[in-house]
Amino acid sequence: MTEKIDVSLGTKTYPIYIGHNLLKDTDILCTYVLSKQVVIISDSTVADLYLAKLRSKLGGKESYEFVIPPGEESKNLAYFEQIISFMLEKKINRSATIIALGGGVVGDIAGFVAASYQRGIKYIQVPTTLLSQVDSSVGGKTAVNHSLGKNMIGAFYQPIAVIADTATLATLSERDFNAGVAEVIKYGLIKEYSFLKWINDNITSILSYDETSLNHIVKLSCQTKAKIVELDERENGIRAILNLGHTFGHAIETFVGYGNWLHGEAIAAGMVMAANMSLRLGYLDESELEIVVRLLQKCSLPTQPPQAMRPQDFLDLMSRDKKNHGNSIRLILLKNLGEAFITDEYPKEVLAATLKSYDNL
Repeated sequence: MTEKIDVSLGTKTYPIYIGHNLLKDTDILCTYVLSKQVVIISDSTVADLYLAKLRSKLGGKESYEFVIPPGEESKNLAYFEQIISFMLEKKINRSATIIALGGGVVGDIAGFVAASYQRGIKYIQVPTTLLSQVDSSVGGKTAVNHSLGKNMIGAFYQPIAVIADTATLATLSERDFNAGVAEVIKYGLIKEYSFLKWINDNITSILSYDETSLNHIVKLSCQTKAKIVELDERENGIRAILNLGHTFGHAIETFVGYGNWLHGEAIAAGMVMAANMSLRLGYLDESELEIVVRLLQKCSLPTQPPQAMRPQDFLDLMSRDKKNHGNSIRLILLKNLGEAFITDEYPKEVLAATLKSYDNL
């Protein structure tokens, strides 16, 4: 069964299709690829698995492919420029369609290329990882990384469709799959407590790649994100709650070097740190913090930052976060499990104590 969720953004409204074996469905793809020219951007791992299958659904289209190495370290300006140069050399025109076939890295860089090439061309997200299906493919955030910070160069640019084939999740490594579950858990923590309870009760079937459970978590995650994006497309307000754990997590990713910790792994540790600080501010109790920690541990996800990180490392990197206003580090914390809030008004000594609690020196 194919589920369809609309992200309602006026003239930029687009659908998310969720289902098993959607890459075999020529009708959905061809509904949105109306151009003569198509550029498929993928990484080498995903291309080996799905590129030929996708290309075969394009019929007589004039198709081109650009394949990057897998991993966060490829999401940079160098590969962005290479893709742009490739498209110019192939005389790709502004009526062309880009298809992002892959995980979050591919989706982010392909989306940024689409936003930038000849001032913007259409693109479709075909996410093949759990993390990209539940999070990065939806909402129009596109970016590449900088050595001084993650996702610092990019644009808000919406796709014309998202096609999430949950059958592709069967080819993920356990580590990659579990990293995606971290983002699923995030939705329960920020807004949907009933979903958090469902995840906790069904974590065994989720981690067993049960088809029904996978379709359910992708659908519920996308529905939650779509509702938030509809209220705040460009992250001027409530959309920032989607970044629970990300201020701490992005600092971890930058510190250890892109690709050494997976994004979801860093976000898992970051969510625990945010819950820890929420406890110190009197919002959560020890039992609620323990629920978060135990659920992430069931998914073999880290619940502490790298031992080498000092509090000052966190402060230096967090001070560059895009959400910050003025000189304050803006954080997403939890009033309750299932209720996140955004703040830069907190005693600075509480943040210092939270960071100190993870300092191994």
